[in-house]
Amino acid sequence: MLRYKMDVLQELKTIGFSAYKLRKDKIMGEAQIQKIRTGEIASKETLNTLCKLLNCQPGDLIEYIPDEDNSVSGVDKTGKSDKNSQNHDS
Repeated sequence: MLRYKMDVLQELKTIGFSAYKLRKDKIMGEAQIQKIRTGEIASKETLNTLCKLLNCQPGDLIEYIPDEDNSVSGVDKTGKSDKNSQNHDS
């Protein structure tokens, strides 16, 4: 699961970008602001804007936290392909 490392909106507010200013100046739409507010990861374009405004790298904003069950269909926890779970047409 990806999550923000910081309170992004508070960091923006610190440098003079309130949610109102972000919307008014068309820097970011309400939907993306709401995603950030609820902890949902914003779009790639919004992450790019955040990095630009905060003068940081994406890794400064977000981090990956493994889920308790972080298996991916067809891939085990070591990242190796599980050939038995793959579907092959014969």
